[in-house]
Amino acid sequence: MMASATGRALYIGVTTDMARRLAEHRAGQVAHTAKYRINRLIFVEHFETAPEAIAREKQLKGWRRSKKIFLINQANPDWRDLSGEIGS
Repeated sequence: MMASATGRALYIGVTTDMARRLAEHRAGQVAHTAKYRINRLIFVEHFETAPEAIAREKQLKGWRRSKKIFLINQANPDWRDLSGEIGS
């Protein structure tokens, strides 16, 4: 899950190449998020298979914003950018 600098905009997605995807967001190459300046990785989950990851993505996207924020706060209460802490 990624967020804008203010945290007002959240983005949930699935990728097999985290480093590439982060670079695309930061360069404004993801059309539907560029205007929101989504550039901080604030929550990550890893899955063994693509179907598992996609099912979780759909579940999270169906949640209310308040539930997403609760999940983020449990794992990353300071909303730190986690991009430097994960492997690609």
